[in-house]
Amino acid sequence: MILSCSSICKSFGSDDILKNASFHIEEHEKAAIVGINGAGKSTLLKIITGELPADSGEVVISKGKTLGYLAQNQDLLSHRTIYDEMLEVKRPVIEMEERLRELEVSMKLADGEELEAMMDTYSRLSHQFDLINGYAWKSEIVGVLKGLGFPEEEFGKQISTLSGGQKTRVSLGKLLLTSPDIILLDEPTNHLDMSSIAWLENYLLNYKGSVIIVAHDRYFLDKIVTKVVELDNGKATVYLGNYSAYSEKRAQMRAIQMKAYLNQQQEIKHQEEVIEKLKSFNREKSIKRAESREKMLNKIEVLEKPTEINDAMDIRLEPNILSGNDVLTVRDLEKSFGAQHLFSHVDFDVKRGERVAIIGDNGTGKTTILKMINGLVTPDHGEITLGSRVHIGYYDQDHQVLHMDKTLFEEISDAYPGMNNTQIRNTLASFLFTGDDAFKRIGDLSGGERGRVSLAKLMLSEANFLILDEPTNHLDITSKEILENALSHYGGTVLYVSHDRYFINKTATRILDLTGGKLLNYIGNYDYYLEKREAMMAAHFGTSSDGTAKTPAAGGSVFSGSVLRTAGAADSGQASVSVQSVSPNSPATDTKLDWKAQKEEQARLRKRQNDLKKVEAEIHDLETRDGEIDALLCDESVFTDVARLMELNKEKEDLAAKLEVLYEKWEELAE
Repeated sequence: MILSCSSICKSFGSDDILKNASFHIEEHEKAAIVGINGAGKSTLLKIITGELPADSGEVVISKGKTLGYLAQNQDLLSHRTIYDEMLEVKRPVIEMEERLRELEVSMKLADGEELEAMMDTYSRLSHQFDLINGYAWKSEIVGVLKGLGFPEEEFGKQISTLSGGQKTRVSLGKLLLTSPDIILLDEPTNHLDMSSIAWLENYLLNYKGSVIIVAHDRYFLDKIVTKVVELDNGKATVYLGNYSAYSEKRAQMRAIQMKAYLNQQQEIKHQEEVIEKLKSFNREKSIKRAESREKMLNKIEVLEKPTEINDAMDIRLEPNILSGNDVLTVRDLEKSFGAQHLFSHVDFDVKRGERVAIIGDNGTGKTTILKMINGLVTPDHGEITLGSRVHIGYYDQDHQVLHMDKTLFEEISDAYPGMNNTQIRNTLASFLFTGDDAFKRIGDLSGGERGRVSLAKLMLSEANFLILDEPTNHLDITSKEILENALSHYGGTVLYVSHDRYFINKTATRILDLTGGKLLNYIGNYDYYLEKREAMMAAHFGTSSDGTAKTPAAGGSVFSGSVLRTAGAADSGQASVSVQSVSPNSPATDTKLDWKAQKEEQARLRKRQNDLKKVEAEIHDLETRDGEIDALLCDESVFTDVARLMELNKEKEDLAAKLEVLYEKWEELAE
């Protein structure tokens, strides 16, 4: 065990963020911390690093182990270049190498004891240099920078001129080069394109130390982690396996918890009914039994009702009218910004009902294509044609469609003047804006909150063609799953840009890869794209996946622009179905046996319920007759007639004996 967190508690004001959170990390283990926005993930990382004190609890790191931390937002202040900033990390290694070179020169001039001492020092330093892989420090720096998306021509850029995202990538590179025993990463993929994320996945998979990741990138987590720590309502629950295994186990656990809760509630209600019935018998023995049951009921530890998994955001996407079959036609599209050429001769079509994802590295022009379709950017050349009855709903990752000076209420009411106050309030509440939140300025909201406002407007638009630019940015995993579900059940057409591979895998029916200034078409989801990408690149660009040139095959010329169909019906990911015989001891036979046992149990319960009703009816009849006898015994004509009096008393005794038996039988059946 390299790291242990025991009973960590943290509150901010009246909000309890962490409640006795406990977990541990083994050496070389890769773990994820997951939870909705505000669950306390970043807070927990800061407590582990010591940046934030816990209210109570203990963090223990194994003696002599080093820890490195990458926060979400980096404000890197430096006058160095990108490369020089990396050199500072390797400064001890560089100084050790310089010392070795000095010793090599000095040993040529020394002799005797002095030479022997120098040789001992040289041998010791060389061994240390080998252990830290000192001879590879240059290639390490270049490899990390290129892996994180910095081409060599940018190595000389000043840190002060970089964007926030670029500074975060530099900080990530520095952290990786320091090689601490434990790496803590808070949303490391936020500013990386797909190629860089794939590189980072491979780097972390082969990393010798332990890694703790906070990320909303589920595909990334699936590839790397073997343990998931979930923060939910301040409590930490540990699941073994990757994200998909966690998601499945969590659903199973929640189903078990909900079943246990419902069973307990049913049992409590049943016991309350039995207690009430026993008291109604109005006999000492039954009342004592009722009191005994009440004591036992009060000692029960009542289970909390499990929270809903997808109760955070309510989004329902429905088109108002049906569009024509041809939703979008793009022909010979071309765009450059000054000397920067993005793409040319781009052709593609989008048909009704398709969910098309545009992917590619940062800076290739994906967002530009979406903006040209929306008329926000003018193409240098080409034609964009919308089909009949097409109504666009646009989600902009920078939220430029929102008005920063308006309140949330004004943003919705101005866009949809036909909505009344209650409808607007209900819509905002569906996207987690309640009470006074409705009067917050858009400009004062966080990126995630603005994203939710944009999604609310998108839902209200009732558009039949959704154009989405990075719709999952700033959304937590639960909100992403809700959006995935909404898009999967959406009756219109979707064209979107995203770096979220899990999201693409769940929602896309087709992928357009913008690479080398051209679009390559893959008819399938992200897994299908990965399967076919190398063959497609080799066939149309003459390169392998590692970028080395290949001679194009006959007829396999470099791709010239029009979108290619890469998969026919036989290659569309459809699975064949095989029929297997069922042996006598097969699961199917076991299922039949289980079904038979279940039917027998149901029949037994029905018989018991019928018996219980019969006993209750008999008790009611006998108690009614007992009451009638009590009334007769008060009648003068009866209590003065000795024979009649003795007859009624005898009947009353018989009734009491029969009721005693029935009461016992009722209690037995009621259990």
